[in-house]
Amino acid sequence: MAEPDREKDEATMASKSLYVGNLSYSVTESALRELFAEYEPTEVRLIGDKGFGFVDVPEDKAAPAIAAMNGREVDGRAINVSEARPKRERSDRGGDRRGGGFGR
Repeated sequence: MAEPDREKDEATMASKSLYVGNLSYSVTESALRELFAEYEPTEVRLIGDKGFGFVDVPEDKAAPAIAAMNGREVDGRAINVSEARPKRERSDRGGDRRGGGFGR
């Protein structure tokens, strides 16, 4: 039987990844980390200059973070915050999937 403290520690270590969209291109990872500070971010990633990123927070902080931050104005833009969808796996096959060759 697992110890209660150990179960609690394992539960708090689990995290959820939040999608953060409609970001100003001037937002930095450190600014995003600071913005989500009260939700104890464990990782922050901006995706190039695409205007979105991901913030990982403990599972128990995800719903409150979404509720508080979705629609919040940051640098003149209302940001979109939601639970990130799982990353799609890429096929090991390369190239075009429409088939090959010269059809008749």
